[in-house]
Amino acid sequence: MCLFIQDEVDVAILEVGLGGRLDAVNIFDADCSILTSIDLDHMEYLGDTREKIGFEKAAIFRKNKPAICAEIDLPDSVNQLVENIGANFYQFAKAFGFSKEDTQWDFWGPKGWRYSLPLPALRGEKQLKNASTCLAALDTLSELLPVSMNDVRQGLTEAVIPGRFQVISTQPMIILDVAHNPAAASVLSENLAATKPAGHTYAVFAMLQDKDIFGVIQELKNDIDFWLVSSIHTPRAATADYLISEIHKAGISNDKNVIYKFSDCVAAFVFACEQATKNDRICIFGSFYTVGDVLRYLNTLQSK
Repeated sequence: MCLFIQDEVDVAILEVGLGGRLDAVNIFDADCSILTSIDLDHMEYLGDTREKIGFEKAAIFRKNKPAICAEIDLPDSVNQLVENIGANFYQFAKAFGFSKEDTQWDFWGPKGWRYSLPLPALRGEKQLKNASTCLAALDTLSELLPVSMNDVRQGLTEAVIPGRFQVISTQPMIILDVAHNPAAASVLSENLAATKPAGHTYAVFAMLQDKDIFGVIQELKNDIDFWLVSSIHTPRAATADYLISEIHKAGISNDKNVIYKFSDCVAAFVFACEQATKNDRICIFGSFYTVGDVLRYLNTLQSK
């Protein structure tokens, strides 16, 4: 932040690392704050209910400043905190939203409608909600930060995020997704269902021990035909054997040889590539570490 201030940047977009109330980023009084979702994650720090987690997250809001919220199902703690703080609150489906057509979509928000927008380059139905949230923030900041419609269109068609349903091949389809909690796994499941292949789905799967492993498996168990399980090289990693036990607990047996164990994510990925036909797909998910290991391997291949 010292560098940003020193260089007098026009716009600084800061991501809260953990919760909000006690996160270092919350030292700044933002011109606009965005709360994207309230899910059960980092519960050892933020609390074990959505009421507690919502309270922690909504603490980034400021008095008389725009507070954009993409969450529909709001805990009472958020509504109470908004009232106590005195933030200018804009909630999805109430203050802003979208209407989708086959090849384009329309946005409505604080400044009215924007029609015939291009679909986001980022894949998945959730991206329209995310894009709407961004446009709602821009609407509330229009005097401080004017953004033209041409720039909005360019942003929608060019923005990419590595590891967020990132498709790096089509035959077979290879998907990288850092989903590591049940909420993200649910979105991944929706995206997998919307792009179902003619063949099988191979999952390269590894997670950290302190995550809701069973919850993630539950969300995705109907989307995956073969589980290629490994550990990750970090002290926080769940062992492959523990992951397999959680897969069994979710009702997936190995009667038809659908579960395989590997020494690392790269070995699992190489095996998937050897097995998959052009009509199959490979999905690498469970952690930033999991996706990162495979990405580094692919980058190494490209540099040779």
